[in-house]
This record gives sequence, structure tokens and C-alpha cells, in this order.
Amino acid sequence: MADTTDKYRGSKHYHLVYCALINAARRWTVVTYKDIAEVMGLPTTGSYMGAETGRMLGVISEDEFNHERPLLSAVAVSSVTNAPGEGFFGWAKDLGRLKDESKEGKRRFWEEEKAAVYEVWGK
Repeated sequence: MADTTDKYRGSKHYHLVYCALINAARRWTVVTYKDIAEVMGLPTTGSYMGAETGRMLGVISEDEFNHERPLLSAVAVSSVTNAPGEGFFGWAKDLGRLKDESKEGKRRFWEEEKAAVYEVWGK
């Protein structure tokens, strides 16, 4: 992926966010973007927070895809909507996972992907 995402891969913050996502998945729950921003030491609101947490989650999504696992970032949601943002669906599309880009298709994809994450990590 883009060079801007490579600064995250393998970093301390990558591993901390990865652990937060796995912990949520093991509990069959979700983690908010605000929580992820706190783990990364970022402001908890604003466009910079959104962009940086999105990049981190994208890198993690790509790595999970490359390891033939469901997108772990499916358990990361907005505290306002309790659903993933458009970045999640963008990464899923780029990785060839999201086929139906309608509102219903995105929702269905997210629910199925989240269920698959819980199956893999919730055991």
C-alpha cells in the first residue's frame, strides 16, 4: 500500500491497536475509533484523528487479508453510529472483499465480516 501507511506496520502503536482489536473480538464486542486514537496517542476527535486511525486500521486490514483472515478492523466503529466508517468499506473494496457497494450490501458485508472475526478470535 501507500508509503504513508508503512510508518505504522510493525510499530509499537500497530501492536497496541492490534491487541485492542483482538481483545474486542475475543469479547464479541467492538472498540471505538476514539479508543483507537487514545491507544495511538492521538487527539480523540477531528479529521487528523480520523485519517490516522483509518490508515492504521487499513494496514491491519491489509495484513489480516494477506494472512487469509477476516478484516479485524470490522470490530472498530464510530461511537456515534456504532458502525464502521467509509474507510473500512474502501479498504475492503481495494482488497477485493466488498462486492456490493449499496447501503444494504455494505451493512451485510460488515455484519458478516464482524461475525467471521468473532469466530476466528473469539474462541
